[in-house]
Amino acid sequence: MPLSEHEQRVLEQIERALYADDPKFAAAVRGIDPRARQRRRYARAVAGAVLGLALLPVGIAVGHEEITFAGFLLALLAFLYGVTVWRRGPERARDARPLRVGGWRAFGRGHGVTRPRSAAGPKRGMMQRFEDRWNHRRDRYEGR
Repeated sequence: MPLSEHEQRVLEQIERALYADDPKFAAAVRGIDPRARQRRRYARAVAGAVLGLALLPVGIAVGHEEITFAGFLLALLAFLYGVTVWRRGPERARDARPLRVGGWRAFGRGHGVTRPRSAAGPKRGMMQRFEDRWNHRRDRYEGR
């Protein structure tokens, strides 16, 4: 949702005040490129996966199950981190919003009650969604 003109003006005023108060910090924050941050996160995920997969045969060869397990766990966590980074994407990394709750989940289609969101309608709170799901299940059970 784009910002209104008033919100854009307020944001510009805040930005100008930030530059006036602390120009070093403002320059450092402004210089962060979301795509570069995304590439660094991909590199971390790949490095963790490679290191974890390298620890697997080393642990087997040495005969330490702890090293093998640590390698597997590191590779698994690096893979999950990489998937999370990929799902967020560079444009969403800039927004710093959490991942979408409804619809697609981590490993498959969500089974909850979903409604199409209109751009004009207000966002509903978590408790309201829970209450709607509860009512839907109750109505389905009672055969309404």
